[in-house]
Amino acid sequence: MNAFDTSLSRIWPQGLRSDHIETLQINIGRYCNLACRHCHLECSPARTETMSWNTMLHILGALQVSAFNRVDITGGAPEFHPHFRSFIEAARKAGQSIQVRTNLVSLLEPDLDGMAEFLRDHRVSLVGSLPCYLEENVTAQRGPGVHRKSIDAIRMLNELGYARNEDLLLNLVHNPGGSLLAGEQSELETAYRDELKDGFGISFNSLFVINNMPIGRFRQVLDQRGESDQYSCSLQDAFDPANIPGLMCRHQICVDWDGKLYDCDFNLALGLAVNHGASNKIDTYDGKVLDCRQIVTGPHCFGCTAGQGSSCGGSLR
Repeated sequence: MNAFDTSLSRIWPQGLRSDHIETLQINIGRYCNLACRHCHLECSPARTETMSWNTMLHILGALQVSAFNRVDITGGAPEFHPHFRSFIEAARKAGQSIQVRTNLVSLLEPDLDGMAEFLRDHRVSLVGSLPCYLEENVTAQRGPGVHRKSIDAIRMLNELGYARNEDLLLNLVHNPGGSLLAGEQSELETAYRDELKDGFGISFNSLFVINNMPIGRFRQVLDQRGESDQYSCSLQDAFDPANIPGLMCRHQICVDWDGKLYDCDFNLALGLAVNHGASNKIDTYDGKVLDCRQIVTGPHCFGCTAGQGSSCGGSLR
């Protein structure tokens, strides 16, 4: 039993189980035109893992037999996938609501000319990574020039109707710059909104505040600074059982580029596939079994239960 299970057992002796899958999250590859310091998947321009069209067909098959509220596409930078547009077109024809997680700057790449218009035309909701509204903090996490390009991308999306039309959502994601827990989401959202509106005349719908997970590239940064144990203790000390019912792993399933299934994107990064009797491959997807599966946990799970809670959709409270 790991440390998280020990804490969980005091209040949830039955263990952590799924409570109906609402979101199908799809990681279609590790390639990204950035190599951010906080990336738990260690994506970069050097990564080549890419989901095959055959695996995408299995996903589309699952969409025909299981009802999801949302299909959430991520990467890497998913827009670079060669079948990205074809997959979205097929999923939309199947009646699915689509959300894409973007680093924003990819939408300005010459190789992706017309991508923003494509996303608008297919009414795809966007979740854009903007770790901070301050240029120096974005530069520290994502590299020189990324802040300016991100602002340009948001301005372009606003001009296309994002964050202005009710069916074109543009949400932003904040990650802390160091070994601190994420701040209060509503306060940060107000600060983002004021700074981006006053400084650049741009707007967004909501801000998602996410704790950095002590895995992947962020774990490497913590190790280099000698802060890994301190950060892990901070997450564990901030454990709040009120966050457990809303944990994202209880309401979603993740498909990796090779078709393997995971309880969440963080388990995916660690290679902790769905277990406890449920199928862990998309080509043998069984929604009825997965809907009530026991969830694979580890010490990293403290990252989602700490403070106000953390998920791919921001804080839990």
